[in-house]
Formats: sequence, C-alpha cells, structure tokens
Amino acid sequence: MWQHSCRGRSALLHEASPPARVFPPKPDPFRGRASELRTLAAACRGRGEQRIALVGPGGSGKSALACALGWKLRGAYPGGLEWFRVGAWDQRTLLDMISIRLGVPRGSLAEGRRRQVGALRAHLAARSGTFVVLDNHEDDRAMARLLDALAGLPVTWLLTARRCLLGGVSLFPVAAPLATTGRDPFPRVAVLTKLLRWNPLALDISDALVAGGAVTADGLRRWLVEQRVDAVTVVEHEDDLPEIRALVAWLWPRLGAGARRLLAVLAHTQGDHVDAASLATLARVGRGARAALARLRGWHVVQEPLPGRYALHATVRHAVARRTRFDQRRAVRHYVALLERDPARLDLEQTHLFAALDHAHATGDLGLALRLDRLLEKLGVG
Repeated sequence: MWQHSCRGRSALLHEASPPARVFPPKPDPFRGRASELRTLAAACRGRGEQRIALVGPGGSGKSALACALGWKLRGAYPGGLEWFRVGAWDQRTLLDMISIRLGVPRGSLAEGRRRQVGALRAHLAARSGTFVVLDNHEDDRAMARLLDALAGLPVTWLLTARRCLLGGVSLFPVAAPLATTGRDPFPRVAVLTKLLRWNPLALDISDALVAGGAVTADGLRRWLVEQRVDAVTVVEHEDDLPEIRALVAWLWPRLGAGARRLLAVLAHTQGDHVDAASLATLARVGRGARAALARLRGWHVVQEPLPGRYALHATVRHAVARRTRFDQRRAVRHYVALLERDPARLDLEQTHLFAALDHAHATGDLGLALRLDRLLEKLGVG
C-alpha cells in the first residue's frame, strides 16, 4: 500500500503508563509524506501549547498524517497520545467526551461546567505534555470555545479539517501524496489517476474493484466519463466529492438490499465504528450480514478499523447518506441500552456514548439526559 490510510481512528493503544488510551495503530507502511512529517515534527517541538490544523479535501490523508505524527513524536509527550473524532459536536459534548476519556468529573449547570473546566485544566497540566488529535473538525465556534477554555496548557492540539476558520491556529495544507509529482499511486488503475484527481480514497476503491474483478479499469473509466465526473460542479460541502459520489452510484445497483441497509446505518450512525452484531441489528439484516460486509470490505467501501467493527470514510458516509434514511434515535437507544447492560464495553463504544450526549443536548430530551446521567454514574465517569 502506497500510503497507510490509518482507517482505525479509534483502535486501542495499550500503554503501561499512562493507562490505555484510544489512538489509532501505528501506520505501517507510510510513504509519500516524509517532508510533511519533518515539517510538522519541527512545528510541534518546544515547550508549552501548540495548536495546528491539517487542512485538505476529503480523502487526502489528513488523519493518516496526524496518526503518523503522533507515533513519531510519542516519546516527547509524557502525558501520552489521545484521539477524538469531534465532527460538528457542540462545546458541551466536546468537554464531556474529553472528561470521560480522562476520568474527570463532568458538569451540567454553569457552576458545574466551571468546575469541570478547572478539573480538566488541572489534569492536563499534571500530565506534563499531551498530544491530542481532534479529528474531522467541523464546528469552528465550538472548537474556538473549547481551545480557549483549555488554553495555556502543555498540550499539542492537532486538528484535521476540510476547512478551518480559526485564528490562533497554525494551518498546514494537505494534498494527496504524489499529486505534485504526477506519479500514479495505483498502477492498476493508472488510467483513472487524473480523472479522479489523485484522490487517495477514490483510487483505492477503484483499485479494489478492478483487483476483485468487478470491473476493468477501462470500463470504469468509460462509466465515470459518462457520469461527467470530470465536469465542474458546485458541491454541497467539503465531504461532497463527485469522485466518491460517482463510485457509490456505480456500486449501488450492484448491491443487495441488505448491503444497502448496512451502508445506511454506517452512514447515519454518529459513532466512529460499529460492531458486526449491532450493525446487523440496526440494519435489520439477518444471516446475510456477514457475506455483505465481506463484499463491501473487499471493495474498500467499508473499513474495518478493529476486527469485527466497521466504519465509512466521511466522504463515503455523505454519498450514502444522500441516498438513504435512518432514525438516529434508534442508534441512541441501542447504545444506551447496550452500555446499561454491559458497562465493560465503554472503551469500544465511547463515541456512541458521546453521540447520545450530543443528541440529548441538541434535542433537549430531558428523559434521555437523565438516563445518561444515571448511566455515567454507573460507568464511573459521571
């Protein structure tokens, strides 16, 4: 693989000290980014707080670069490495997710929030240097409030974002590797490189389709040209990539109803990744789920960051979400009940808990908020 995609955004990294934290596995191999790694490593060195944003289009390799940088610099951070997928969650959810991860008491009312921020600041200061990735940042206002509340601490904050409108943050543009050299990253689909504008994810999926015998490179190229993937069009936002949208359109009629329902759940569920059993339940797919997942995984449409747990890249999520519907409340109820029954699953299901907290904040659902408070007390993170 020319560039490790670092798809496991929440794979567990177990360290003797500090305790086990959520951070993706070390990208190996990782090629085409030597100069970026050197530049970013130099920017992170030094004492005190650092705020850096890796900014680039969807699928350009921002998360992979953030992961590689964390591993490269891990010896310089006694407080360890932390990884959060933040998306468009509001500041209260961001504070709660960091508090839960670090074992700091949460707050609810204004006075409780002030105590929560104070406790977080004290905890991070005591760790004497922590590398924190805030992946897939979308809400500038919420992020500004979070970073301002936790300013002046010995923390390197590394954001990944399609765009970032924040002052006080150093921006580093990220382009697809090999794009500036004009080289073909996937020789098997070299005829698609320019057509797909060197997008790593689009080329990776195309390469998997050709390697699996689903289509030839020339055949796929003809279809993409017919779909006018090279036309200049207005996109909805940064995750709306015509290249990915076109590939999903090619796949859709070739998938069974069960596979499409599985993709719908993955596209609309707000957690990082979903275990096979929960995915089959939420998609209402029976025994055919395993075979459908294997096919989707083989085509690199679905990613498997941990054994038996599945996810979609943000650009694939958007392309699928445009075609499907799913009641987010079903996922919230499912994961709250799951954690109530089995609190030991907290490490794996943290982001689904964060999504439930955000859902309660966004909807003003008092019953859900009270239920979550009881759950958090049971989990020992309230």
